[in-house]
This record gives sequence, structure tokens and C-alpha cells, in this order.
Amino acid sequence: MASDLAQALLPWFRANGRLLPWRGSANPYAIWVSEIMLQQTRVETVLPYYARWMKRFPTVRSVAAAPLDEVLRAWEGLGYYRRAVNLHRAAEIMVTQYKGRLPTSMEQLRRLPGVGRYTAAAIASLAFGQDQVALDGNLRRVLARYFDLELDPRSVQGERKLLTQAQPAVPAGESSSFNQALMDLAAAVCTPRAPACGICPLRSGCLAFRRGVQASRPVRRPRGPLPQRRAVAGVVVREEAALLVRRESGGLLGDLWSFPGGELEEGENGRAGLRRILRQMLGVRVRIGQALPELRHSYTHFQVTRQAYLCLLTGDLPARPTLRWVRRRALGRYPMGKLDRSLARQWAEWSGAAG
Repeated sequence: MASDLAQALLPWFRANGRLLPWRGSANPYAIWVSEIMLQQTRVETVLPYYARWMKRFPTVRSVAAAPLDEVLRAWEGLGYYRRAVNLHRAAEIMVTQYKGRLPTSMEQLRRLPGVGRYTAAAIASLAFGQDQVALDGNLRRVLARYFDLELDPRSVQGERKLLTQAQPAVPAGESSSFNQALMDLAAAVCTPRAPACGICPLRSGCLAFRRGVQASRPVRRPRGPLPQRRAVAGVVVREEAALLVRRESGGLLGDLWSFPGGELEEGENGRAGLRRILRQMLGVRVRIGQALPELRHSYTHFQVTRQAYLCLLTGDLPARPTLRWVRRRALGRYPMGKLDRSLARQWAEWSGAAG
């Protein structure tokens, strides 16, 4: 028997559910890709990337067979690039261990790189019809209000309590519709600020609404201002080519290509800092020339301001597989983060005008 929550929710979903390209699909691979892309990313942003991805990589095997750079280039602009690296690794595991298919059990799914409890539950529910509640950030918000959770739903204790309350509400055999309905309700009605309680199908059973505390749910731990960081980068040029460095795996923007540089020390001058960083990173000295326009970007946990300079080598560069001289027209083939892509465009425009 369906819970009161499901009885109120599912008719609303049948009338108001969003039409999304991965919905109604019997292809677990398509559902997996969509769920990885949707982690911390809005549906509107994902849609064009998903369409291009499925055209280029229609199967698990096509992802596993592609070079990592090609996978990252297809992902570029979606951010949180560790997702793409993990997706590539997971595809290789599926080919070698699961005959190119997604495993079906929660336990096996959670062993895949980049698949946590939420993503495993979403795939198990949407792709395989298992009765799991897929507790992402949107569902946490809706359910924290519905059950009037007085804990932060992102905390260990809050998540545990929310799962204990929500899992029994999943209607047998209809978990896919249940989870997707909560996602759509979160997007259209139970929004982070100013929820539209007057048109919400759950308002009669929503404890936060009945108690008049919906505006203060979910409970959030206060966050301080984002730390500010200063960084520099060098557009080191040689014979109309610029030097790119592959970032280390596992770090920020791991496995992407970037212009060499790094963070400045407290009170350090940009030019002096760049000389220090390039000497430590590459063992070379450079002649620093024109400054390019300053760039700013916000990451999840900090904001960075980066100044770049045109540079010329004054010595020999060591031969390393992580270093590459790239001509202007070839820069688009190298996956980069937002700051480096912007810098690549700056250099291309500057060198084009100079040439």
C-alpha cells in the first residue's frame, strides 16, 4: 500500500513531471551518465552536454575505449571534472568485470568509482526498479520539510534519520516515479527559497508547513565567507606554441591540461612568484613580459584571482610526458578548466593580433 506521501505525490507527478531525455529509458547506461552529470549540476546545464555525450559515447564500451583526454574534452564546462575521470575508470571496470554492463546491486554499484550511496540508489531505482530512496540535495530539502527534520540533512545523523523516515514511504514497485516526482517537486514547487506551499500537493501532510517553519527548513550549518586565493600562470611560448602541463590525478582539476603556474605566497609579487613557481615546477628560468587581463573564478570552497604573464624560456625544458608544446589552433583539443580555457582564448587573440 502506498504511503500518504506517495498517494499525494504521484498523481501530481503524472500531471506535472518534466520531459527529460533520460526518462523512460530502459538503458541503464543512459541513466548512469545522467546521474553522474546531474551531481551538483542543474538540469538545464546538463541537457546539451548529455545530448552530445550520448551521440559521441553511446555505450559503456565506447567510453572505456576512448582516451581520457577525449572524455575530459567532452565534459569540459560541466565542472567537477573528477566525475568524468571516475566515469571513464568505471566504464573500464564494467568492460573487464561486468561484460560492458552496469552491475545491478547496490553493493556492486557503490564499488564503482564516483558512485556513492545516492547515485547507487538512483541507478538501482531508475534503471532496475529497486525500492530505494535516492536522497540527493533536492530530496533532502523536500523531505526535511515534509518530516520537519530539526537536524542538518547533510550531517551523518540528519541523513540517517531522514533515510529512516523516507525509505518506508517508497511505494513498492514505483520507486522510479517516486524519486523523480520528488526531484521535480523540488525544482518547481519546494524550491530552496520561498517554497510555493500554496500549490504543493504535499502541504496537508507537510509538518514544516503545518508548524509554519518551512522557511527555516532544511536546517543549515552557517557558512563563513569563501577564502580568497591569489595565483599566477605563465603563457610560456616558443615558436608560436605555448607550454601546457597536465595536472596531477586526484587534485583540483586533476588530469586536465593547464598553463604552468600556482598560488602566490602571502604578500608575494606576481612576477617574483611566477619565477619561483616555474623554477620549482619545471626547473627553468623565464623572461617575464606582458601581463594579460586578470581572471577570477569561484570554486566550491574558495575563490581565486589569477594573473597571467607572457613568458620566454631562458634555458632548456626537461622532457616529460606531462609537458606539451601546443600551437594556438590545437589548444581546443586539450581539456582545460575554465580559467585555463579563458587564458587560452586570451593568448590566441593576442598572438593572432600580434601575428
